Amino acid sequence: MTTPEPAQRRKDRALEADRTLRRLFSAALPADRGDPREGSGLALVAVGGYGRAELSPHSDLDVVLLHDPSIDEEVVRGVAEAIWYPLWNDGVDLDHSVRDTIQMRQAAAQDHRAAMGMLDARPVAGDAGLVLGLRSEVLADWRRDARHRVAEVREARTTRIERAGWLAHAAVPDLKESGGGLRDTVILRALVATWLIDVPHRELEMLRQQLLDVREALHESAGRRVERLDAEVIPDVARHLGMGAEELDLHTRELGRRLAHLAAIAWRKVDDALAPVTRKAAFTTAGPVVRSLDDGVGVLDGDVIVTRDADPATDPELALRAAAAAAREGLALSPSSAAHLARAMGELPDPWPASSGRYLVDLLTAGPGLVPVWDELDFAGVIDRLLPEWSAIRLRGSSSPVHRFTVDRHSLETCVEASRIKRDVARPDLLAVAALIHDIGKGVEGDHSEVGEPMAVRIAARWGFGAEDAATVGRLVRWHLLLPTIATRRDIEDPSTAANVAEIVETEDFLDLLSALTASDAQATSPSAWSVWRRGLVTGLVEKVRRVLDETVATPDPETYEGWPADVPVPDWGTTGPADFTLTVAPQHGGSLLTIVTANRTGVMADLAGGLALAGHAIRSARTVTLGDVAVSLWEVSRPDVDPAHLTERLRPAMAGDLDLSGRLEPTSIPDAEDARVRLLERLSETATLLEVRAHDRRGLVWTVCHQISSAGLSIRSAHMSTYGAEVRDVFYVVDEDGRRLDQATAESLRDALAAALT
Repeated sequence: MTTPEPAQRRKDRALEADRTLRRLFSAALPADRGDPREGSGLALVAVGGYGRAELSPHSDLDVVLLHDPSIDEEVVRGVAEAIWYPLWNDGVDLDHSVRDTIQMRQAAAQDHRAAMGMLDARPVAGDAGLVLGLRSEVLADWRRDARHRVAEVREARTTRIERAGWLAHAAVPDLKESGGGLRDTVILRALVATWLIDVPHRELEMLRQQLLDVREALHESAGRRVERLDAEVIPDVARHLGMGAEELDLHTRELGRRLAHLAAIAWRKVDDALAPVTRKAAFTTAGPVVRSLDDGVGVLDGDVIVTRDADPATDPELALRAAAAAAREGLALSPSSAAHLARAMGELPDPWPASSGRYLVDLLTAGPGLVPVWDELDFAGVIDRLLPEWSAIRLRGSSSPVHRFTVDRHSLETCVEASRIKRDVARPDLLAVAALIHDIGKGVEGDHSEVGEPMAVRIAARWGFGAEDAATVGRLVRWHLLLPTIATRRDIEDPSTAANVAEIVETEDFLDLLSALTASDAQATSPSAWSVWRRGLVTGLVEKVRRVLDETVATPDPETYEGWPADVPVPDWGTTGPADFTLTVAPQHGGSLLTIVTANRTGVMADLAGGLALAGHAIRSARTVTLGDVAVSLWEVSRPDVDPAHLTERLRPAMAGDLDLSGRLEPTSIPDAEDARVRLLERLSETATLLEVRAHDRRGLVWTVCHQISSAGLSIRSAHMSTYGAEVRDVFYVVDEDGRRLDQATAESLRDALAAALT
């Protein structure tokens, strides 16, 4: 005899329960109530999974004895006891209640769970008209009050997912309660019942039935009602389904991922349906108005989209621009745009251009906004184009019980944690890339740190990082477990411990990167991985290693640090310089390199920075040196189409003092300003005071710093401005009016003034 399919077995169990309840109900019904099927004012109602005729092997029987309010309580109690006691005696798992129709409707009005249960209510025995009438009333109430009911559902869902995690990414997924689990499928049905939205019913039903099949096998394997897919039960569950253990794990997580994606789209549709008119896109005769965010990227109805005139086939960097903009703005990336990018985007060159790398770093350092945008790109298939190695860790569970997430989600969470401390390191871009791919080796055989190092080097090089930076990323991946391993297994008070670590890390900058990656990795793992005890040990080890490095690292040659780029000749105007200034333009990394020569004076850097900002140029980096009475500077800006003559005319008023730069460049709000850092670099120069500014890039930032310095009567002898994604690392060599290093009091006062100006 052929074994029925799981879905049919679930239906058969429900039918068998129906037969039992009908028999008990018929026997319990008083003789004076007439035909148990019609007009008795009493009915047995199946709700929940039983109401949907989907009984898993050990599911409870969710039943309500519904009655007309006019029926005497003693009669109702007698019928209830005549039904419940035999079921209890038979060991049936029973979730039962007794309510009249008024109470039932009130419960549905007060508790969204009761309302959703009634939407699936099914008459099993007794007065079917009583059940169908009540269900119609509850459904009408549900639709009428949809605005606040869906808000209740959303809030409860958020709380539930915070507790149970996501089916696709939780270390131990809960088939029912996790986001993307069975509870979400019930919610989707309830959202459709509001008439606010629709969902792809065939896809939803297919995914729901497959997830119910997994649950059925789990119940059979465990011999009891259980929802969590623990690692210990996976092999047995897999055998029930004719799969391998890893195949089952990935299959279940993929079901959760697809269901979560359907739910995310559904909730966005709900938001659109309930949004006030002011939130909806404005329209003209040409169609909806799209707010521009970047070239080919805009916002429509709260989603970041690829605009109609953009062509990902000829502009594959478009995917990175759209993703970075969405993550930065904290907005969803339109699923249709993500799908369009996956279908149509061309091949990025190998290595990527510098602009592509900057957009990638923008995305990775965006904070929590990274996760949903990356997930959307991954679901559409774009990530496979940008990072093919990702497929090997996608939805892969961790063998360590301390991990909260799958390897891929853990990697993204590590990026989020790293973004919080990006100003603790000199190279936030390298930290972000290492955070994303520190566990990339878990997708291949071998020690993941060792096999991951060459993979990381290749990835970083492909993404446009130079050989030295790619090697640094590789070393971070290789040694990302060094600090916690040594701190918890060795005596950190033994001087040789810190000395051995110092030999590996070699420099203080690398130590800072490794320390930040360690903290981010641990915090993304679980609270126990970054307990007070562990954090204290690692912090203590880092400080001891830092002292070793301080004793062994020589002070850098200031001229080397200040040096002009070797591949750019310094113009020779002697010591008097030109009367006015000259500007030349050359292509540079997808933007432009401006060489500006002008007479040296206090405030020249501030005026140039302010003029460039007002001209609409985002400053990527700058190098400035003074040659007697001449100031020569290189400014790398993002725009590739700079007209030298036009820009010269734009800069002249700023250089002549004819513009109110203060009034036009002071921002009304500064992104991430509370985390701006200004510090003195004490040991790097004997002839100038070095000030380092770490902050979120914004219009007029360089002008703000230069203006503060010149307003204090001080001069900038040299400036080194670098941008890593949306983060700036600017170093200014400042001297007094006599061209000497600042005294300590003046230096500290300037530092405090700059910090105040940037907040």
